[in-house]
Amino acid sequence: MSLRTEKVLALAGLNYQDKTTAELTYLFKETLKGGMHGLCFSPYVEGQKPGDQITEDQIRRRMQIIKPYTKWIRSFSCTDGNENIPKIAKEYGIKTLVGAWLGDDDTINQREVENLIQITKEGYVDIAAVGNEVMYRGDLTEEELLRFIHRVKEAVPGTPVGYVDAYYEFADRPEITEACDIILANCYPYWEGCHVDYSLVYMKDMYHKAVRAGKGKKVIISETGWPSQGTSLQGARPSGENFIKYFLNTQQWSREEDIEIFYFSSFDESWKVGAEGDVGAYWGLWDKDERIKF
Repeated sequence: MSLRTEKVLALAGLNYQDKTTAELTYLFKETLKGGMHGLCFSPYVEGQKPGDQITEDQIRRRMQIIKPYTKWIRSFSCTDGNENIPKIAKEYGIKTLVGAWLGDDDTINQREVENLIQITKEGYVDIAAVGNEVMYRGDLTEEELLRFIHRVKEAVPGTPVGYVDAYYEFADRPEITEACDIILANCYPYWEGCHVDYSLVYMKDMYHKAVRAGKGKKVIISETGWPSQGTSLQGARPSGENFIKYFLNTQQWSREEDIEIFYFSSFDESWKVGAEGDVGAYWGLWDKDERIKF
C-alpha cells in the first residue's frame, strides 16, 4: 500500500458516517490502488454459469484487470477450464488458493480432486482447498469429506491443505478442523443480517471464533464482502455506499492487524441470482462488463 493511501485511510479512520458519496468513492479508489491481500476470482462472463467451459482468453483478460490490485487469487473449481486459473495467475506473478469444488456428484468430485492434485504437483498451487461449504450445504457426509481431505494431503505433502466453510463449522466439526493444515473461514456479516455500522466488529468476532477453533492453526478469511444492490436482509442493506464502507473497513483491518483476507468478489456474476436472490449478482468490485464500480 502506498504512503499516500495510508495517509488517506488514517485520516478517514473507521467511521464513515460523515463522509459524502464523493468522499467515499475517492477513498474506495485510493484503497483499491493500494492493493489487497487476496481476491476471489470470478471467471464467468455474462450468459455463463458453473458447468460451462471457461476459456483461457477470458481468464487472461480478467487476470490482467485485477493484477495491479491483489497479491493472491482464490479459485473455486478445477474442472471446465477453471484448472487454468492458477496456471495463468502464476504467469502474472499472483499467488494462488485453489479449490476443488465438491458436491453430490461423485464423478465430478473425483475429477475435481484429481485435477487439484495434478496442478499442485505441477507447482501452480500455494494453498489447496478441498471443498467449499460442503457441510453447510449437506452435499457430503463428514466422513466422505475427510477422505477427500486426507487423500489430497497424502498426495501433496509439501502444500498446505484446508477446507473452506462458514467460520462456525470449524468449532462444530473438530475432526475436520484437525484434518486441515490451515483454517479457511468464510465470514459474512451481511448474511447474518448485521447492519453495516456494526459489521466490522461482527466480522472480527467471526474470525476469532475460527481462531479459537483452530487452536493455533493459521486462519485465513477465505471470503467476505457486501453486495452493492439488491434486497435487504434484516438490518443488512445492500447499497453502493454500504459496499464501499464495508470494503474500506475490511482492508484497513487487514492491513493494521495483518489479517489475510480474500475479498468476495472480483467481478459481478449474474448467474448467482438463482442461488442467492437478487443480491447474488452484485458482490464484485468490477461489474459484469468488467468496469470498476463507482
